[in-house]
Amino acid sequence: MEIVILAVVIAVVALGAISGLVVSSRRKKQLPPPPPTTPSVTAPPAEPQVGEDAETPRDEERRTIEEVGLPDSGATLVEEAPVAEPEAPAAPPVEVPEPTAGRLVRLRARLSRSQNTLGKGLLTLLSREHLDEDTWEEIEDTLLTADVGVQPTQELVERLRERVKVLGTRTPDELRALLREELLTLIGTEADRSVHTANGIGPNGEEIPGVVMVVGVNGTGKTTTTGKLARVLVADGKSVVLGAADTFRAAAVDQLQTWGDRVGARTVRGPEEGDPASVAFDSVKEGISEGADVVLIDTAGRLHTKTGLMDELGKVKRVVEKHGPVGEVLLVLDATTGQNGLVQARVFAEVVDITGVVLTKLDGTAKGGIIVAVQRELGVPVKLVGLGEGADDLAPFEPEAFVDALIGD
Repeated sequence: MEIVILAVVIAVVALGAISGLVVSSRRKKQLPPPPPTTPSVTAPPAEPQVGEDAETPRDEERRTIEEVGLPDSGATLVEEAPVAEPEAPAAPPVEVPEPTAGRLVRLRARLSRSQNTLGKGLLTLLSREHLDEDTWEEIEDTLLTADVGVQPTQELVERLRERVKVLGTRTPDELRALLREELLTLIGTEADRSVHTANGIGPNGEEIPGVVMVVGVNGTGKTTTTGKLARVLVADGKSVVLGAADTFRAAAVDQLQTWGDRVGARTVRGPEEGDPASVAFDSVKEGISEGADVVLIDTAGRLHTKTGLMDELGKVKRVVEKHGPVGEVLLVLDATTGQNGLVQARVFAEVVDITGVVLTKLDGTAKGGIIVAVQRELGVPVKLVGLGEGADDLAPFEPEAFVDALIGD
């Protein structure tokens, strides 16, 4: 009996072993074979020398980064080609302004096209067969429309009536000569129309540059006129320093410096909304230091109705005169403003002694008669006229060339 039990136990153990082998064999068939592995050989790190700390590859990379001054980003270093520094932009070439002689003559055609109402309108009226009262009233209206002014108009009409009556027959050539003569008498040919830029004498007897102040209301082209006047003076062989004393308008300062750079004239400027008198003083000081021929000072374009600001303009002139005399105070007027320009002229004349007038925008729809009116109002001559937007369209005023442009050849 014991033998039978022992045999059963052995059979059960054998059967279990055989089952385990079968299951293990099936599992091995289901699993994919493992990928072959290639053994890698890693070199051992170098042994540190005596007195040195062990250095890891990461430390070596960081040390290399520090040596070349690059940020430690952990990225692999790539040697880059050196980047060439951009060259500084070359300074703009200094322009050579057009000579001033004959500028007004060159611009006669443009002026003639814009002033037909005054000159050729008068010739048409005077050429009528019968000059009755209605015709003479039309002549008066033509002169008044051109802003000649009431008193000058009355004087001109009276002289024309007398001379036409004595003349009798009136050929076109005779009428043109008559009108030319009377207009020249009205404008005046004897006045000194040169811009005074001669050197002055300082308080200690030293020689200082000629000083020209440019004044006027905003919008008349005052800053542009100052820049163009610098071109006129440079064209005449003079060295110029510009004073940007219109500190209340940053654009005016930059604009003036651009004009100066174009002709090689130094521009003295101060802080925005700084003291205009201080800038004007420094400008003359700089002109003395450089030995310049002329200092042009562009003042703030104040509204003539603001009394306090107008008084400040007088202060600018007084401060400049600590260096020496101011040779010219030029008032810039817009020729298209007509009688309003005369109001401006009166107020400016009360604050500073105006020595000359610059009429801008005398082209287009301008009224040439304002030349007569403003000279009568101020008792000073028109010295310069602006006839366009070009850099060299500021010309010395020549009465003969102006009248010839008005009435044509």
